[in-house]
Amino acid sequence: MFETSPESLSGARNAGSPDRRYSISPVPDQASFKNRLKSFEYSSLAQTDGPRRSPRISDRSSPRTASSTPSSTPIRRKRKVSNGQDDLEDSSAFESPVSRSGSSTPRLKKSRSTTKERAAKDPYNPVNNLVDSLRPGLTLVCIGLNPGLMTAATGHAYAHPSNRFWHLLHDSGVTPKKHVAAETRDLQELYSIGNTNICERPTRSGDGLSKLELEEGAMTLEKKIAKYKPEAVVIVGKGIWEAIWMVKKGQKRFKDLDFHWGWQDEDMQVGRTVDAEGEVIWAGSKTFVATSTSGLAATLRPPEKLAIWKPLGEWMTRKRHETEASGLSLG
Repeated sequence: MFETSPESLSGARNAGSPDRRYSISPVPDQASFKNRLKSFEYSSLAQTDGPRRSPRISDRSSPRTASSTPSSTPIRRKRKVSNGQDDLEDSSAFESPVSRSGSSTPRLKKSRSTTKERAAKDPYNPVNNLVDSLRPGLTLVCIGLNPGLMTAATGHAYAHPSNRFWHLLHDSGVTPKKHVAAETRDLQELYSIGNTNICERPTRSGDGLSKLELEEGAMTLEKKIAKYKPEAVVIVGKGIWEAIWMVKKGQKRFKDLDFHWGWQDEDMQVGRTVDAEGEVIWAGSKTFVATSTSGLAATLRPPEKLAIWKPLGEWMTRKRHETEASGLSLG
């Protein structure tokens, strides 16, 4: 037999197979190494709640391999789970940056005051220079709500420029020519037309009057008309008629389902007087309900208001013609 020496075995290993001290697996390529490095980074970040730090590369890695790691590697953020209680306790989480700093206050839009609010600030009893234009035997008496501030100051009925009273009086035919507020008292001599109001206290608008004032004013008006006994009256505004209606009917609210503009029924005529047994002493003045002439009353358009006033103008025109004819016959 031949003896085999250690040297011969060593030579055989070197010639036929690699040394077992060296790995027999193939050397990984560059792309595979990068993928393994990324998975290492993701797993390291998922296991820590502390501040994020770039994973340390093993000292055994070559400088070339470490420097080839891309700098724009995506970082997965760990989502914080809230139990809700902390969010409720920390009210600052719901505050805007402006409210937290306290350096800015939101500006509120200033709202315009209403006519009723402005009327409430008027003096309770301003000076009233307007007096009634009344005398016995008048053909027509115009009944307004109450003096406005300009009317009370000047003493002329319907003196505010926005009021259409004098325009409607002429356009409807109640007066043959257009007059101005300063000629209020001249209407008595010219056309036998008078003027009064349901309330005497001046206000900026009708909203400044209380229900009690209107109720008391309606009762006073009934006595006033019964005293002077004009042939007819015109109610200048539905609100005035509502106050008169409630006093006549003994109601606290206006519930007239048969309301209509124009001439009213005889039993509702202003100034109607009956005795204790219900016998009619005086039937009252023919009562015509017309629209308000105030510039604040914009429910109806000017042509609609004029159409409502027209029947009164036609009645007054006939009365003037009758008066002229009787004057000519007496002459």
